Amino acid sequence: MLTKLDDTASTLSRRLRTPTPAVAIVGATGAVGVELLQCLERRNFPLSRLRLLASARSAGRTLPFAGREIAVEELGEASFEGIDLALFSAGSGISRQYADAAVRAGAIVVDNSSAFRMHADVPLVVPEVNGAALASHSGIIANPNCVAAIATVALAPLHRAHPIRRLNIATYQSASGAGAAAMEELRESTAACLRGESYRPRILPHPYAFNFFSHNAEMDQESGYNGEELKVIAETRRILGADELPVGVTCIRVPVLRAHGMAITATFDEAVTPEKARGLLADAPGLKLVDDRGANHFPMPSEASGQDDVLVGRIRKDLGDPSGRSIALFVVGDQLLKGAALNAVQIAEALLVR
Repeated sequence: MLTKLDDTASTLSRRLRTPTPAVAIVGATGAVGVELLQCLERRNFPLSRLRLLASARSAGRTLPFAGREIAVEELGEASFEGIDLALFSAGSGISRQYADAAVRAGAIVVDNSSAFRMHADVPLVVPEVNGAALASHSGIIANPNCVAAIATVALAPLHRAHPIRRLNIATYQSASGAGAAAMEELRESTAACLRGESYRPRILPHPYAFNFFSHNAEMDQESGYNGEELKVIAETRRILGADELPVGVTCIRVPVLRAHGMAITATFDEAVTPEKARGLLADAPGLKLVDDRGANHFPMPSEASGQDDVLVGRIRKDLGDPSGRSIALFVVGDQLLKGAALNAVQIAEALLVR
């Protein structure tokens, strides 16, 4: 079963050293890095100073923050001197190379890559779901895969009340999950298609405009599952605290800019009515119920994009399960926000000294 966030379980040694921490963003010029910057500003995170870090080719650029321009610095081993909080979003290789240096310098690292997510001594955290896990970090905290983060916000209220015994998930994943370059490729290829011009993809393996295809993560030839699907399975289990939970998942890349959708069927240990499920979801933190059958209005990427809340709806019985133990629902969340930057900033907020 899940545990609720218990602030008393955390000690000050597990929190930031000061109520006004010095913050560094690693990968500041990428899609998630820019979103991290905007989240910190929008949520009035009480930082004392901000250091923006990226590769040598981005050094010298400036990014806006709180009415001023901040220069991007080249990332190096010495970049974390005096830093209390380091938000990493530059890929697993960079995280493996520099996270330890940040911790040695005294910073707490919140890492958005897959580098540490399955390390036993690194908590994998969605604050609304398993925030109590923050009490056990040793300097590095992992931000989950975007699908796992968004899905578990919707699944956790149900799982707390009625343990889930099986999940089946089909995802509809946006370009933002592949980075800013993929988002631009979607814009460019769509414009070219509308002009009747050919467009050769550079970032993704298949034409993106008016098309969808199996997620572009590396395929595991033996199982037939790709890397994204295997991440979703492993991380969903870990976040929900259900190590043996059977999870089936198919991940598809769709021509949407920044919000991921997912059709989920959850099977519980006992019969659950749609009305009970709807009530549990309506009262849960981080969720917004969008479930109007009369108007055929359910979660959509156009409404989820730019929203902190995860949208959930299409809550109904699974007619394929006559036992009544299965509920189907549709979930949509902003991949750059709850699927990445927002979740990281919420983790940082939970670490603040109060």
